[in-house]
Parts: sequence; structure tokens; C-alpha cells
Amino acid sequence: MITARSRFVGGIVELETIIGLEVHAQVLTRSKMYCSCSAEYSSAPPNTHTCPVCLGLPGALPVINKAAIETCVKTGVALNCEIASFSKMDRKNYGYPDLPKGYQISQYDLPLCLQGSLTFESEGVDVTAGITRVHIEEDTGRLVHARNETGQEISLVDLNRSGVPLMEIVGDPDLRTPQQAGDYLASLRAILRSIGASTGNMEEGAFRCDANISVRATDGTFAGPKVEIKNMNSFRAVVRALRFEEERQREVLGAGGSLVQETRGWSEATGTTVSQRTKEQAHDYRYFPEPDLPPLTMTPDRLDLIRDTIGELPAARRDRYVAVYEISRADAGQIAYDEALAAYFEGLIGSDADSKRARSSANWLLNDVIGLQRARSLPGEEFPVSADQVRELIDLVESGEMTGRAAKELLPQLALGESVRDAAGRLSLLSMDDQDAIRMAARTAIEAFPAAVEDYRRGKTAAIGRLIGETIRNTGGRAKPDDVRAILVEELAR
Repeated sequence: MITARSRFVGGIVELETIIGLEVHAQVLTRSKMYCSCSAEYSSAPPNTHTCPVCLGLPGALPVINKAAIETCVKTGVALNCEIASFSKMDRKNYGYPDLPKGYQISQYDLPLCLQGSLTFESEGVDVTAGITRVHIEEDTGRLVHARNETGQEISLVDLNRSGVPLMEIVGDPDLRTPQQAGDYLASLRAILRSIGASTGNMEEGAFRCDANISVRATDGTFAGPKVEIKNMNSFRAVVRALRFEEERQREVLGAGGSLVQETRGWSEATGTTVSQRTKEQAHDYRYFPEPDLPPLTMTPDRLDLIRDTIGELPAARRDRYVAVYEISRADAGQIAYDEALAAYFEGLIGSDADSKRARSSANWLLNDVIGLQRARSLPGEEFPVSADQVRELIDLVESGEMTGRAAKELLPQLALGESVRDAAGRLSLLSMDDQDAIRMAARTAIEAFPAAVEDYRRGKTAAIGRLIGETIRNTGGRAKPDDVRAILVEELAR
């Protein structure tokens, strides 16, 4: 916190930052929210996944997508929300070129899910933020900005996305730092992916965030107006935008200026927020009940069925890894909050792994497999080798048939699906059993490092480590450390 002088506060006060996030997540369904058009819009030619309903043509009547409703309810359960036994759809009226009806079918006063919470880790501590509501609505179309053949700037409308199911997850203003906001979003996205509610891909627009930020005096004497920030397409952008806006508001107040409630856009190029318009209020949207759709009821039996489909959530998975396998909390969290990593890890350890094997597997996954994945620029869900191959690799190391060094050399040379043992044999990386060859390598090391030999013979037994490493290197990483040590001790005793 910092101090700021402002004519609104009337003195030097300590300020704190208040942040609340509104997340829009596209729901994973095959069809749109109110019609049977395909919800897969990004790869289709413009305006080909449309019909009279999602084009907003007169007389077209919507039909509710049951799967989207149940996914929204599932999300509410995962976020500890109260699920409404009765809810309804509402018309939210506003005019934009990518909203052909002139209104959006959404929810207002009776949403599906209310009063939940999300606990996540940020900067080494657990933080709990409230969830105001989770409701279902439809996405808008997309505006594509381009230039025509004369170089004139034009905007084109693609309505493939219009009507795609969309959840709005409104958080309480419980976040206090930009970093907490970034960690909140990462945890929320992990939950949505875990339950199969959304892809969570920000780059594709399937997971979008509007951030509300204000500052207030810690003694309650002043509360600044809320500013909404838009146009952020990554977690990093959210954190950067909030940090900039936090400083901007404090500097304005510190200089005796005034703040206004407004919507600002984030410019990645300049690293600044830019004023766009004054913030709309609820009455500006002229909400009223959607006359073409019936209200929704949720029975206890149906809710129980939805609840049973959720499975283990990322936080519970992390805690299980820590408790059962004694994996560090940091490593367990890195695996558990990534669905692709968690599935890979579960396949790697199998159903009967002990804690030692699980820790070894986590180490190979987080260091070697992910390192190779990044080196090859593979997407997060695509791995360079299979879990079965890594499990076979670890088996060979633990049985002594291959050294750890040889295994690390082998890993990047494995073809996907190739037998690890066959590859190790082809590359001559299986452990060396030729004692004479190891002895020759040991003698070469002894000759190359007389200082280490002298230190060892003077009682500095740790000096043998240098000789062990050099001997293993002389064998191409194939000699087993225990064999090398035993032979070196014999040779040094001569």
C-alpha cells in the first residue's frame, strides 16, 4: 500500500486496491445456445454456421440447449454455489453490429447459480474469493477489422459465433493485488477444464475477462469509482493492465485529481489503459423476462446427477498427490492444475505406484518431458513421448539396466511409440557389464586427474566423486555408478 493526498480524501491516507473479475467462458457443446447450428465457429468460413435464430430474423424462435444449462449448473457446483431451483432467461438490450437481434438472451435477477467461492494459491498463501453468480447466455458475433482493395479501413461481421453458449462468472470484489487476479483466473480455468465445461483458451476467445478495479481508503473515508478494463487476451495482460490502472488511479488521487466510473481498454503495444466510454448501468440494458422461453426448474434428483459427473477437482487432486505420494506442493500443483499434465502423470505412475516412484515420475515429467516439449515448441496437450515410454525408461533405470545419464541422453532420441529397450540397444546405451572396459575407463580418469587422486589418498574421500563422474563419462554414461566406485576404490588402493 502507498499513501496519497486527495481533495476527496481530505488528508494523507493509506489506500488499498479492490479488484473484481467478470469472466466469460464459452461452453463446450456441439450446438449453439438457442438453435441447432454448430458451435464450432473458428475454423468455418464466415457466416456459414448460421440460421434464422442466430441471425436474429423476425419470427425465429429460440430453443434452450439443455447441455449448456447443465454445464452451467455443474460449474456452479464446482464453485460451491447455491443452485437455484427456479430461474429464468432475460433480454439484455443493446445495439452493436455483431448482435443482430439488438438484444442478448441472458439472465438478470434469477440466475442459475449464486453465492459461491473459489480458493486458490497466490504468492505462497491460500486466498478465498467469493463468486457472486454464474449464469448462462449467448455469445455475440465477431467484428473483423480489415482494409479493402483501396486501402480503406472497414469492419466485417462474422456471425458464426453468434449464439454460442456462454457462461458469465462474476466474482466478488475480494482480490487485492493484480497477481491475485492472475492466479484466480488460472485456478478458475483449471476447474472449467477439469469438469469439461470449457476449453479455456484465451487466445481463441473461449475464456475472456473484464476486470473491475478501484482504490479506497483503508479507514473508510474514501472509495473511488469502479473502472472496468477490457481487451485483455492473456493472464499476463490481465496482471499488467491491473498494475498500470492501479498506479494510474493512485497517481490521479495523489495529484488531487478526480476519477470517473468508466470502461477502459488495454493496449498491449503501449502497456497502458485507454478510456473508451462511461460505464453502463443495469438500467441502460432495459432487462425484461424473455417472452419466448419458459422458466427453468432444477429438481434435487437432477442436481444430484449433475453433481456426480464432476469428479476430482484440481485442488483435491493436488492435495492427494501431496498426501499419498509425498510430492512437493509446488510440483503437485503444477501437475494437478493442468489437465493434460495430470492425465499424463496418472498414466505414468499407474495404479500401484509408491511415493518414491511417484516422485521420480513427477521429476521426469516436470523436467525432462516438459523440457523436451518446450524445445520442440509442442502445444501443452501434445507430448514428445508417451507415458508408457517414460515408464519403461524409469523401469530400466531403477533395475540398473540403464544409468540415469544414459536415460537422459536417450529420451530426445526416442521416436513416439518406439520400444525404449530397443532404442537403448540400438544406440548402445544399456548399462555396461564389461568390468575390464570399466577398469580401463577408471585408469584413464585416474591419470587425467592426479590432484583428485592425491586428495583422496590424503583422506578427502569426497574427491572420488570427480573420478566417478569422469569414469562414467569415459564409458559414454553406460557404466553403473556403484560398479565404477568399487573399481576406483580398488585402483586407488594400488
